[in-house]
Amino acid sequence: MTKNMGSTDKAIRTILAILFGVFYFTDVITGTIGTVLLILGVVFLLTSFFSFCPLYVPFKISTRKENKTN
Repeated sequence: MTKNMGSTDKAIRTILAILFGVFYFTDVITGTIGTVLLILGVVFLLTSFFSFCPLYVPFKISTRKENKTN
């Protein structure tokens, strides 16, 4: 599993996950949409923690800066 997420990508996902959790647990967003956003927030946290997004792989996307040593 090669890391494919940069620090900005991880920060945005973490902030969104926290917002989704706050909105869900304060009953700002409820019902099916609230549950879906809560699950999405958990996925965002997990992908941020591992620095790997499985959806980036088929499209060969990487937001990580490459170290170029010359």
